[in-house]
Parts: sequence; structure tokens; C-alpha cells
Amino acid sequence: MIFKRIAVAAAILTSSFSFTYADESSTGIETVIGIDLGTTYSCVGVFKNGRVEIIANDQGNRITPSYVAFQDSGERLVGDAAKNQATINPENTIFDVKRLIGRKYSDKSVQADKKLVPYKIVSDKDKPVVNVMIDGTSSNFAPEEISAMILQKMRSTAEEFLGKSVKNAVVTVPAYFNDAQRQATKDAGTIAGLKVERIINEPTAAAIAYGMDKKGGEANVLVFDLGGGTFDVTLLTIDNGVFEVLATNGDTHLGGEDFDQRVMSYFIKMMKRKSDVDISKDKRA
Repeated sequence: MIFKRIAVAAAILTSSFSFTYADESSTGIETVIGIDLGTTYSCVGVFKNGRVEIIANDQGNRITPSYVAFQDSGERLVGDAAKNQATINPENTIFDVKRLIGRKYSDKSVQADKKLVPYKIVSDKDKPVVNVMIDGTSSNFAPEEISAMILQKMRSTAEEFLGKSVKNAVVTVPAYFNDAQRQATKDAGTIAGLKVERIINEPTAAAIAYGMDKKGGEANVLVFDLGGGTFDVTLLTIDNGVFEVLATNGDTHLGGEDFDQRVMSYFIKMMKRKSDVDISKDKRA
């Protein structure tokens, strides 16, 4: 969670290096927010009064679950509210959509994930889409659309804090995201009504946050980023404010969720062996 705050802080600061940028309190220049769109949690921040402020949501939390839920009434829930009702509405509660964005339905990872989530993932011209029932009607949503709903939540959180409309953002992604995944993330921002000024690698963002107060000398920095769904390692040098990436490696499908699945699989097998009960078919379980 600390890494998320570092990454989003750096995302905001990075924007100042690439285009005209101002403190939130300045006039005449639009505010740019930084968003960490995570597999399990997301957060948003803004540069205000000379420092980066990580913004708390309506529940008072600085991180928001990357969950979207659709109720039978047609109401849509995002964040904490969506996660809190997941056990009673599993087939219409969407999470881990970052693992689908920019991928093909035929990808082995998508086929593996399809077996692990309680909601339906179907194919639309080899693109994975989420299928839910809303008021008795079957509806499909692309990963970009679900991600856009989470980004809209982050945007509204920032707007409530700032008291004004926000249109510009910098969004972080795993270092090993390919072009399709990066473009899909940018498309999600567009759907959310945001102009994505830059897509920045999460480990690079963390290194910038680490080095933003380091004024002199050269330093080698190894960033180890183990998130909810992705894993990245990046080696950088920092020399008087200049950041150079020397090497990067990672896995866009390795994180805390995978550890959870291994533990869950172990206990499912143990319960089946001891009680002859297979709870893997129970979506609420």
C-alpha cells in the first residue's frame, strides 16, 4: 500500500517534467491528478500547497478497491461499496479486470483466470468481455469500460477534494505492460472523461518519488514492485535529477492474487479429501 502512494505521488511529479504544470492553487493552468490504477486497489493524488496529497475517498480511505458491482435494480457500485457486497452478489461483482485489459480471450492467462473468478468472461471477437445480468438483461462490458468506472471513481474523489472539475491525469502501469495494454489503459481514461497526459511505469514512478528530494550525487536504485497482480523489478541510476533506466524485468501476471489462489487451492483440495465436499463450484465461497 505504501508503494502505491509513492507511485501515485511520483506520477503527479512526473507530469511537471513533461508539460506545463501548476500547483492546484494556481490559476490559468489546469490541474493534473496522478492515478495508480491497480489490480486490487487504486488511489489518486494531487500536487497541492507545495506537496503531493494522496486523497482519501468517501470512506476516509486513501486506497480504493478496484471493484465494480451491478445490482439487480440497475444501480452500479464502485470501490468499497462494491467489495462489501461481493459475497452476496458474486456473479455481478467485477474485480481483477487489470488482468484482462489489452489481452486476447485466447490468451492462456485469460483462460486460467476465467476459472478463478465468479463472474462470466466471454469472447467478443477474441477480446475478453465481462458478462453480467442487469435487471434481467444480459450485458457485456469491455475491460476498458470497467477500468473507466474505477477511473471515474478516482476522478470524482479528486474533484470532491478540490472542489472543481478535473480533466487531466497521469496513470501508472506495470513496467512489463505491452503496447496493447498501455493503449487500452489510455482508452479507459478517455472513456472516463480524462485526458491521459502520460502513461508511466510504476517502478519508474517509485524511483522518481524516492529521488525527488535527492539533489546531489549519483545513486543506483533497485525498485522491487510486488503488487496485487503484477511484479516488476527495475534498476535505475539517479544523477542530479536525471533518471536513467538500466534494466527492467517482470511478470504482468504474478502478484498477491496468485499467492491467494495457491493457498485457496490447497485448502479446497484438503477439504475435498477430508470431507468429500468440493467448494470450488460454490461461487459465494
